[in-house]
Amino acid sequence: MTCGSRRRTRDAGGLRFRRCVRFAVCALSLELASCARAPAAVTPSRPDNPLQQLSDDITATITAPGVGRAAWGVIVESLDRGERLFELNPGTLLVPASTVKLVSLAGAVDAVGWGHQFETSAWVTGPILDGVLHGDMIVTGSGDPSIAGRGGTDLMPWIQALRKGGLHRIDGRIIGDDNGIEEPRPQLAWAWDDLGHATGALFGALNYAENRMEVTVAPAETAGSQATLTVEPHAAARPLDNRTVTREPDSMPLLWPEQRPGEPLLTIAGFIPAGAPPARLTVSVGNPTLWFANVLRYELISSGIETTGDAYDVDDVPPLIDRGKGSGIYEHRSPPLAQLAQPMLKESINLYGEAVLRLNAPKGVFPTNDAALEGLRTRLRSWGIADEAWQIVDGSGLSRRNAVAPEVLVAVLRRMYDASGQSPWMTALPVAGRDGTLAARMRGTAAEGNVRAKTGTMTNIRTLAGYVRTRDEETLAFAIMADAFEGSGDAAVEAIDRIAVRLATFSRRP
Repeated sequence: MTCGSRRRTRDAGGLRFRRCVRFAVCALSLELASCARAPAAVTPSRPDNPLQQLSDDITATITAPGVGRAAWGVIVESLDRGERLFELNPGTLLVPASTVKLVSLAGAVDAVGWGHQFETSAWVTGPILDGVLHGDMIVTGSGDPSIAGRGGTDLMPWIQALRKGGLHRIDGRIIGDDNGIEEPRPQLAWAWDDLGHATGALFGALNYAENRMEVTVAPAETAGSQATLTVEPHAAARPLDNRTVTREPDSMPLLWPEQRPGEPLLTIAGFIPAGAPPARLTVSVGNPTLWFANVLRYELISSGIETTGDAYDVDDVPPLIDRGKGSGIYEHRSPPLAQLAQPMLKESINLYGEAVLRLNAPKGVFPTNDAALEGLRTRLRSWGIADEAWQIVDGSGLSRRNAVAPEVLVAVLRRMYDASGQSPWMTALPVAGRDGTLAARMRGTAAEGNVRAKTGTMTNIRTLAGYVRTRDEETLAFAIMADAFEGSGDAAVEAIDRIAVRLATFSRRP
């Protein structure tokens, strides 16, 4: 789909790309489709020296036009032999984009184990008499990213449990309590123009549907008139500022969301041709705590549980009674971390990365972002990874302040490797040509179904880190990082994929 001439950029799972609409919003992630074609093959010229030929081929790939001016960091290491086959700038700090999720997850697994589950509880401040709650319902979260998201369940089990318990009316408010972790906010150096998009959604103690919602934009009948915005009923509380304009029928569509600094409203801006079908934008919900409370209230009412009070963020109400004086009425536990790792790595969901990072906070310490990073630092030191080899500021890779040396990614890959291929770590990685962010890449090559790796993508940054089996069935771990390349993103992805395919065809036999 050809996009309009005006560019809008953002991160998606560590991804920055152009957002546009042509009779419908472009909804494909570049991590999924930036290079569907197979990379060109490299013809060996030194069959008598396979390792030297491999080095020559990688060097030729990363010095080609379009990527030759990039800052490259590449490591290829044999896990079977403990041997470094190739390295270039192994200790150089480069922007990792979403490959930072590998570090976040590895640390969390070491901290809490694959079986860890997030807990969310509902409790009440008053008695329930004849099916009527005389008081508020308060929901307290611990950062579960999966409720109504990929890898989780929606709110219906909650509603069914409450109805089964006889509750049919709430004479009180629905309050979201997010005080169990740090207040939702953008992480350090997140770009403001990412925050309106779903991939820039804020993470909090309470999250619903990955804190994203849809806005439908329908053109007016005549050019020059404002387009119409509609949302689903449960999202009606999200304030929107409509700055869209209907243009001539043959004009180029271009729509985007903006969470402008200092403004509580989400701006929907751009143009849509008259006569075009409605376009859909997936946007962030703003305050995740208030969003959760509003959706829960809507679902309660829709399911026949009358609710007289409004939905609130706990920060906007007077001090609540002590929870110990209330009564618990529902406990929800997320799927285990082993299951949540699947959408986190395969689909590169930033919200999951932020949630999982918090699990690195030491036990008994309030789980702020800083506490989690300090816990991660202690853990990486124990693995022999030097402090100066990385500077991570978030769990998702959305920040350009993140800087990681390729040797850190390979050290994590080495530690987490499972030869059976059946561990949660191995099965959560995207598989080339098959699924996740690698579904459209390296098809029809020796890497298809072979390479398991995490992608990372931002404007002028492409990274890939994971595993590959060679033609000799030797297992290699690799990290390939390209920062500030001069050509297109497709050219950088093709170069990276060419290296991965070359590794899949590598043989030590002349």
